[in-house]
Amino acid sequence: MLAIPDACADLLFREARTAERFTDEPVTDRLLEEIWDLVKWAPTSASQSPGRLLLVRSPQARERLVAHMSEGNRAKTLAAPLTVVTAADTRFHERWALLAPERSEAAARLEGDPDARLRLATMGATLQTAYLILGIRAAGLAAGPMGGFSREGVDGEFFADGAWRSLLVINIGHPEPGEQRPRIPRIAFADVSRVV
Repeated sequence: MLAIPDACADLLFREARTAERFTDEPVTDRLLEEIWDLVKWAPTSASQSPGRLLLVRSPQARERLVAHMSEGNRAKTLAAPLTVVTAADTRFHERWALLAPERSEAAARLEGDPDARLRLATMGATLQTAYLILGIRAAGLAAGPMGGFSREGVDGEFFADGAWRSLLVINIGHPEPGEQRPRIPRIAFADVSRVV
């Protein structure tokens, strides 16, 4: 039996949908900060917390982002109340003195291993991106995550120093009424699991 009420499970999972169209109601930085303050506690490997967020608000920044989006993602990104680019910080190990002081030797080793940093940062920040989507839902909002964009283009446009690497673009807001599509099936536990 789940430890959370059905209403919470519905909000986070069963009734939640990916949104493409939103109302004009704004999504404040304060609300996004509250969401982050919740999801930051979810686990990443060795508490490395490499996830980063680029909040794309201004019309000029929105145009710069949309130039690197797939054609089918452009109009909905321009219309969304807020768009966030999630990214992996390949310099995450520099914060271990604060987050995990007992890992100072590991941080020193990672300084000389950019491939390992990229691998670890991508894995951890991808987890944090998934947690962020759940946090968005927990706040009563909807998310429209998109992978249809040029990562090289977005990274060059917004992360020219090379430390952050884009992962996903997420439109965030209150879904437009009637915007939900019918729930499509999912794969059953018996079809995704093996017992050894």
